[in-house]
Amino acid sequence: MSEATLELPPTGSLPAQSVASAPKFRTLGLVVVFVTQLMLVVDASIVNVALPDIQKSLQFTPVGLSWVVTAYALAFAGLMLLSGKVGSMIGAKRALIIGTLVFIIASAAGGFAPTATVLVVARVVQGIGAAIAAPSTLVLLMANTTPGKQRNRAMALFVLAAGSGGAIGLILGGILTTGFGWEWVMFVNVPVGILIVVGAVMFLRETEKEHARLDVGGAVASTIGMVALIYGFTTAASAGWTDPIALASFGIAVVSLVTLVLIERRHHSPVVPLQLFVGPRNAAPLVAMLLVPAGMFAFFYFITLFTQQVLHFNPLSTGLALLPFVVVLVTANQLAPRFLPRVGEWVVGAVGLALLAGGLLWLSRLDSHDTFVTGILGPIIVMGAGAGLTFAPITSVVMNRAPEEHVSAASSVLQTMQQLGGSIGVAALTTVFVSVTATSGETGGVAAAVLGGAAFVFIAFVLFALWGSRVRADSDREAAPQVH
Repeated sequence: MSEATLELPPTGSLPAQSVASAPKFRTLGLVVVFVTQLMLVVDASIVNVALPDIQKSLQFTPVGLSWVVTAYALAFAGLMLLSGKVGSMIGAKRALIIGTLVFIIASAAGGFAPTATVLVVARVVQGIGAAIAAPSTLVLLMANTTPGKQRNRAMALFVLAAGSGGAIGLILGGILTTGFGWEWVMFVNVPVGILIVVGAVMFLRETEKEHARLDVGGAVASTIGMVALIYGFTTAASAGWTDPIALASFGIAVVSLVTLVLIERRHHSPVVPLQLFVGPRNAAPLVAMLLVPAGMFAFFYFITLFTQQVLHFNPLSTGLALLPFVVVLVTANQLAPRFLPRVGEWVVGAVGLALLAGGLLWLSRLDSHDTFVTGILGPIIVMGAGAGLTFAPITSVVMNRAPEEHVSAASSVLQTMQQLGGSIGVAALTTVFVSVTATSGETGGVAAAVLGGAAFVFIAFVLFALWGSRVRADSDREAAPQVH
């Protein structure tokens, strides 16, 4: 298959614009993609620092409060595989607009929620909107860039949104909760979402639609399997790994995912193309992208516990404590595209993963006498550098190895891995935290959990070091999806 480039619109197809101005439209379209990704990732963490205020305002029970976070994660990750397939059939631009509209309506409803139940339902609908919109972001990025430096720069900015979104969510959540009230962690999505919709209509062009029947069996099996798996991990984190509900969820997930594999082996247009997982060369980068968020999400979760419960930071201070991480991540992320053409994705990704694992290992040495400066600042600077160098190479390898007809599915699988990895990390390391806290105190529990996060990232480093590779700009695979 020969390399394809973005087809420029004919003269007059963009009102009051000439063909020469099309690159400007392409750039503005990419900005829409980046902002969409940032909004969706931020929303997974922005409510965390607002949870105490939400609990007081809406009289949540301790168990019920966890659903403010869980409801979004379940809907988002559970529907991602299905929505990616639907997006390829209706067009990535249309899916992004529909998903964003659902998201902002649910956000407004959540901000005005008079009861706990209404807020949880709003979070479910937010997750549905996010699931519809998210798979289209990478597809539109690939469609609006050409291989090489341009795509490397765009990919770096895209993964900057994905990699920094969790920390930015905590910072923004602290600022909004302290300054305006918890409702604004929901309301803030409305103006941002409106700008995304307007920008998508004006500056994004539709991708070619896949003309195929929906894989209904695969859609049902993938949705049930992902929801059950994430629910199982979430339940295990709070109730223990022997909890009957958690075990039943895992059982349902196994049956559903085995059924999914059997269905997809025979379907000509599967929701989850099994080619994405054939051999370690294809599977290893995807598994690495599962393990990195397992360490990163756990870091955000447990460092928030440490700063608030041990150092007694307020929500705003907790958010601002992560600012050095974000600054260094942004700096490293902007340097990554300069390194990629020279040394390749394999080198940059391996170095980033090594720094990320090293930073977590350093942070795991926390003790009760540490302050923010002595115990946290140094490690999160190293982690920021690692995160800034990690996500772009792995994402690039995954997306460029996917067959062109499965780019949308690859985007869905990649982002599902990230969501699933976060759930696995928090669930597994919460067990470690509880166990160690019982004997060594809260600081010891946080340190042990962070050490577990370092182990996740180290395994990702090994996988990528063995089976990652350089993406060649002139490879036959690097054809962007056609737009029209």
